[in-house]
Amino acid sequence: MTAEPEPAAVEVRRSARRRKSVSAYREGDRTIVLIPARMSEAEERRWVGVMLDKLAAQENRRTLGDTGLAERATRLSEQYFGGRARPASVRWVTNQNTRWGSCTPAEGSIRLSHRLQGMPEYVVDYVLLHELAHLLVPGHGPDFWRLLEAYPRTERARGYLEGVAAADRLPRLPSAREE
Repeated sequence: MTAEPEPAAVEVRRSARRRKSVSAYREGDRTIVLIPARMSEAEERRWVGVMLDKLAAQENRRTLGDTGLAERATRLSEQYFGGRARPASVRWVTNQNTRWGSCTPAEGSIRLSHRLQGMPEYVVDYVLLHELAHLLVPGHGPDFWRLLEAYPRTERARGYLEGVAAADRLPRLPSAREE
């Protein structure tokens, strides 16, 4: 039997100025979690777990995900665009919280939001194809949408993303009773 690795040190810092947001970052071998001062101990425990998982996922994406994503983009370009869309780079990013993806045609770079991870493959494929199409046609005119007609799940994927966006705008119910 192998021993479990020692958990990294976690330091929780409470702030009276922080109202709702929770954030975390690595500082050497420690993880710093920033929370509002008014948060209960139960909420603190829950948020520490959430933020540790989020940081681990971000770190895994940086080391494992971008190569697979670039390979997927190449396959999709071949399948739907005859290989004409050739991105110079395709990668996951964590700084896109209001859009699913972006493309800079002049650089040939495509970036997908980390929020897509865990969504159905057909949704990620749609967003990748959407950004690949921008390498061929700028803007969202009729030629652009004609390219995406080749993908049979375009409408379904768009509906899924619209549903996720709508759910994010719903009011949040209070969390479990504070202890």
